[in-house]
Amino acid sequence: MATKTSTKIKTASVLSFNRHLDPSDGRMTAVNWTDIQQGAGSTAIKIEEKSVRGTISNRPKNSKEVDPAYINAAVEKANLQTVDIAALPQGTDTVAVTFTLRVLPNVGEPSACNDESFAERLKNAVSGYKSQTQFEELAKRYASNLANGRFLWRNRIGAENVNINVERIIDGKPVEKLSFDALANRLNQVTVHPQQESSLLQLSQWIQAGLNGNEHVLLRITGFARLGEGQEVYPSQELILDTTNTKGKKSKTLYAIKDKEAGIHSQKIGNALRTIDTWYPDATKPIAIEPYGSVTSEGKAYRQPSEKKDFYNIFDDWVNANKVPDIEQQHYVMAVLIRGGVFGESDK
Repeated sequence: MATKTSTKIKTASVLSFNRHLDPSDGRMTAVNWTDIQQGAGSTAIKIEEKSVRGTISNRPKNSKEVDPAYINAAVEKANLQTVDIAALPQGTDTVAVTFTLRVLPNVGEPSACNDESFAERLKNAVSGYKSQTQFEELAKRYASNLANGRFLWRNRIGAENVNINVERIIDGKPVEKLSFDALANRLNQVTVHPQQESSLLQLSQWIQAGLNGNEHVLLRITGFARLGEGQEVYPSQELILDTTNTKGKKSKTLYAIKDKEAGIHSQKIGNALRTIDTWYPDATKPIAIEPYGSVTSEGKAYRQPSEKKDFYNIFDDWVNANKVPDIEQQHYVMAVLIRGGVFGESDK
């Protein structure tokens, strides 16, 4: 008598999702703090080149390099560098970073999936989550990262004042505006100051409406950071992939949107918006939503597969084995799907 073999339920080998928080690049302009009620203005911050003479500062590699004679000889040599810089023009004391954000519907619907059975199981899981939460918690956390100005990155640090304006755009025109005092909100928290909670609720409801597909949602966000007249500002830095010929190359290249106008990458803004994960093991601060909880600046993954807390373990158990995770890990999985990416399971 032949024995009946069971077929293992697997994740689709072709599986990808579009992102549902879609920011533009951030354009950087210069204004005065006293004029921010008139908006970001049109004075673009230009990227310029600067040649500087540096000094030896690298860690010694061997005993020869700690010899006094070697150090003295090295110090005498000019360490010439060409770098990009960006700064506020004289007469202005505030950098404004402006970008738009589209909030897209149909969360959890794959853009590509080659397994109809898996797609049906996924649909059931997403439908259950949506019915239970309506994306309320995730929308609130995304909104808090707009309110605290996290997307300004280094431009926020040490600023005297930081103000965030968020406008709802319909038919190309602003129809409603919210303002936040960013420095009143902590970066290590996913909430805002009590006096700003009503504005946060309105902003989170806009984002929630977009994720649920109830309305078309386009927001225009402007962050103002008062740094001081002529102070340096910090656009995104370009990753130079061709390192075969470094002679005469700049040691730092900044991102220009066009005609040397300083900007911040949309990917960097997106990373700031999705820094909402406080559900990883032994969480001490929000980290960006990533399948392994990766924080490259620390060289650490906070969601290790060995602990079964990474995206793939939780996602596969939920969809394939109907092991519904606790609500916090459901939030995390859905946030990864909002982030988007390619998550198919190879047969190899």
